[in-house]
Amino acid sequence: MSDQVRTRFAPSPTGYLHVGGARTALFNWLFAKHHNGTFVLRVEDTDKERNTEEARAAIFDGLQWLGLDWEGPGNEGNCGPYYQSQRDEIYLEWFEKLVAADRVYEDEGAWRFRFERKPITMNDLVCGDVTIDYTDESNTPDMVIRRSDGSFVFHFVNVVDDLTMGITHVIRGEDHLMNTPKHLQLIEAFGATPPAYAHIPLILNADGSKMSKRDEGAALGDYPAKGYTSPAVVNFLALLGWSPKDESEIFPTSELIEKFSLDAVNRAPARFDAEKCQWVNQQHLLQLSPDDFVTTCNHPEATPEILLSIQEKISLLSEVDDAVAFYLNPEYPFEESALEKVKNNELAKPLLTSLAENFSDLPDWTEAKSNISTTAKDAGAKPGQLMFPVRIALSGKSGGPDLGAILDILGQEESTRRINRLIQLLP
Repeated sequence: MSDQVRTRFAPSPTGYLHVGGARTALFNWLFAKHHNGTFVLRVEDTDKERNTEEARAAIFDGLQWLGLDWEGPGNEGNCGPYYQSQRDEIYLEWFEKLVAADRVYEDEGAWRFRFERKPITMNDLVCGDVTIDYTDESNTPDMVIRRSDGSFVFHFVNVVDDLTMGITHVIRGEDHLMNTPKHLQLIEAFGATPPAYAHIPLILNADGSKMSKRDEGAALGDYPAKGYTSPAVVNFLALLGWSPKDESEIFPTSELIEKFSLDAVNRAPARFDAEKCQWVNQQHLLQLSPDDFVTTCNHPEATPEILLSIQEKISLLSEVDDAVAFYLNPEYPFEESALEKVKNNELAKPLLTSLAENFSDLPDWTEAKSNISTTAKDAGAKPGQLMFPVRIALSGKSGGPDLGAILDILGQEESTRRINRLIQLLP
């Protein structure tokens, strides 16, 4: 069975790629990859009034950024996708099958599919058994599958596409759960074998409200600009509704493929947590090798040494510019609150003056950091009373890279100059 698994993602290009849609695509992709199967991309673009090229591009860009490769026409790898707008002949052919089987009838110009009046039970891989009773026609009227203008509705083309593309597993959002019994009736009318269905829980905001297009984190296209890496977002999206059997949370994509199963998909809705997403990104940055971190930062001015000094200090790539700015700007600004704190420290000026003298005469610059403690102790002060003023002198900030790393990168002359620069501002 593993070689035959075929899943699909079927977005409609009417807006940006929502994080819920991206998560659905990811689950389909992970399941297919886990079983050495195929992930199909199918664009539901029959709504000509609402479809836009911009939305189509946003979907493709988002999936490619996440690293989700798909199959398209011709089975030539990432060459797709399939477009419903190009499949009218196929739909007409399958519609005629229903006509021949007397399962459709015309009603005010439209065509309705005649339901069989019986209960339909769906064996969902996530939600369990779900039954819809079609016995009462007043509650479950026959379904329009072809409009009066000749176009086909979602339910019909969705089923035809799944059957003709050999889809074995339909993994989609829980909001489609009640559509599936309708689809099973159609599939039965065609005399075909239905795919397995798995309806995954919706993504809610942290407060439990439904996630709208305007909510934080809703648009996948925002993530690259905010400084997220694609492996981290893949990791975070996987955790929205799925969890491994152990307590681990940080996974490379290859390990997600290895561990993913529908059995581990949660039944309860997932809660979107922006802080958790940022934390996951931070963990991925921390796990990068030095070379990979430098490459990922892709900073045109900062040296590898500068970039590596901030690896443990950032959680988003968008923070890199600010984190390295003090290295690159000799006249960097001082944080006002930090500068005031140094000015209010009566020991700061004499201690910094002594340190500047010691630094300028220090024969071995590798001892610079330890010399800060020595200078403080020689003056009868605690090392901490000098460490903070030195950090402000060197970087203008109260936080940042390890002082030893800053001293090594700036070097003896520049470090001494920066300390003297701060001394000039102290009362």
